Amino acid sequence: MPLVPTPSLARWVHPKFLLCALLLGYGGYNVGFLSRESVDTSALVSILQGATRGDPLRAPVVGPRPPLLHRPNAVTTVQAAHATVTTVVTEYIAVPPREPESPRVLKGLPTDAFRDNLQPGTQYITSWPGSGWTNDVMLVINLIYLALLTERVPIVPFFVPLHVSQNNFERGQTLDFGEVFDIPRLSKAIRKPVLEWWEVKNRSTETVDTLGCWNLWQAVSSKHDTPHWTHTPVRLNIDVSYTQAPSWIQLYEDDSNHMKFSSLSALSFPQKRSESLLAPAPAPRTGAVLPPDQQVLCYDNLYWANDHEQHELEKSDYSPAWRFVGHHLHWSNKLQDIGDMYIREALGVPATDPIPPYIAVHARHGDFVERCDIQTADECFTPLPALARRVEEVQSELLRTHGLAVSLVVMTSDEKDPDWWNEVSGYGWKRLDHSETAERYGFWYPILIDAVVQSGSTGFVGTDQSTVSFLAGRRVKGWRNGVTRFAKWGSPQADDH
Repeated sequence: MPLVPTPSLARWVHPKFLLCALLLGYGGYNVGFLSRESVDTSALVSILQGATRGDPLRAPVVGPRPPLLHRPNAVTTVQAAHATVTTVVTEYIAVPPREPESPRVLKGLPTDAFRDNLQPGTQYITSWPGSGWTNDVMLVINLIYLALLTERVPIVPFFVPLHVSQNNFERGQTLDFGEVFDIPRLSKAIRKPVLEWWEVKNRSTETVDTLGCWNLWQAVSSKHDTPHWTHTPVRLNIDVSYTQAPSWIQLYEDDSNHMKFSSLSALSFPQKRSESLLAPAPAPRTGAVLPPDQQVLCYDNLYWANDHEQHELEKSDYSPAWRFVGHHLHWSNKLQDIGDMYIREALGVPATDPIPPYIAVHARHGDFVERCDIQTADECFTPLPALARRVEEVQSELLRTHGLAVSLVVMTSDEKDPDWWNEVSGYGWKRLDHSETAERYGFWYPILIDAVVQSGSTGFVGTDQSTVSFLAGRRVKGWRNGVTRFAKWGSPQADDH
């Protein structure tokens, strides 16, 4: 008996119904997708309408989708008036993109010769500290900011004990940048890798490297007859050949110290570099004569770098170096924990309770006595009653602007006179107990803990002209939305106002 096609089979193989089956399958796919992400359903309707008009099929335009994750196949059945179509739907789920991995900026572990560890396609930048700890922190902030401007990877040096161990400066214990500051947090915030020199060059190697660097110190003033001296390259076993930079790096024409970031940045690029090259001075140990290195851009000292005016990192709210780098330079977890422990002990706060708001005072004496001319220290430094007035101003502003009545006050100072500290106690102010700090943690830690405690305050009273105070004030305002004042000194009436 001959086979006669049934009406249903004829309908199935008819081109019109084949097209409908395909469209229904496409609809089943989008039904599955609709359970996972938003889809422009009007686009699907327009396709179906277009098919009835005989228009060519067009995929809907729904914008770029995030990466898709495959899910196991699912069976979807779609019924129509004259057909039942079963389709296998491959389902995909949108997943959030991963954060990009940090680029690999070194070949591996520290090497004896630092160049053996550099990536050929990567450019770096460095500078040398040697102006006291707080000034060197500011130097590093400027270094990293200049790294952003020049699109280079900063290699941060360790801190050298200029102020904490002046008698043993050349051999005293250095301090790693990463022991003080949270480098991973900083790198994430500025979206740039930040290296330390110990990651690049082996600490214990006796291999002496040579490096060509820019001499900025002599370029900004005829009074300077050498590059800015520091023992840091010697400790790193790097012998530096310096090239004097052009005088146009000065911030102002008659400025004897300050220099401009944009001018320093220009020296990192081929055109201005080649136009500005003078004869390099021989390196002191090897006698090597080298122009400024092009892969590892190097400056003798960056503390004095500014964008618009002198000391803007310390005093100006617009400071790009602070806003783009310094604001993100938070304490390491270890140092923060130690500082919190000391402030709890000083205030009598149990470890289980939150630290209450407090006001920190920084009375810098120490090396400032050298600026007191013929006056005695008592006549030169801000007297305690004047500091107390400043504390009251901070308390009043905190109450008015924050609704906080802050009575706890902590004094931090390098003063050694026990009579002066007894007078401090008479105000009811607290102090940190550093009697065993150096023995427990090392001679760097008294000043580090003081800095952590200062930055953790809600209100701060500092010493005018002190970079320690200015940087502490920056942190209090930037991190705590706190209130700050700076007491003047130089005579008993200097802070009268």
